[in-house]
Amino acid sequence: MIRRMPTHCGDETCSSSVVAGDYIFLAHHGGGQDKEDIIYQMRHTFEGMKKTLASVDATLDDMVQINLYLRDISDFRAAADVFQDYFKNGAPARMTTTTEFVGKTCLCQMDGIAYKPL
Repeated sequence: MIRRMPTHCGDETCSSSVVAGDYIFLAHHGGGQDKEDIIYQMRHTFEGMKKTLASVDATLDDMVQINLYLRDISDFRAAADVFQDYFKNGAPARMTTTTEFVGKTCLCQMDGIAYKPL
């Protein structure tokens, strides 16, 4: 069974998450436009992911893969430090790359996969 959850960002062309069997596929979650600070935006992104996961009875502890997209690679160390705050019992696999974003003040986005047996 596949369940598509409503969008979280106002873009009706994608779901905020898709549950397929025991897997949860998270769409992009961005740092926001409020403050151009990588630590603030990373925390904002994780809090959004937590809300999306909670909507399907999962948590960050269920994450098995996260893709981290940074505007500037010089933010990598600070972003990695925030990861440690959210994953005290072991982190999921992670890929990090740089890219530009549509939002000019967005510094980071994440997507990923969680595993939650039914």
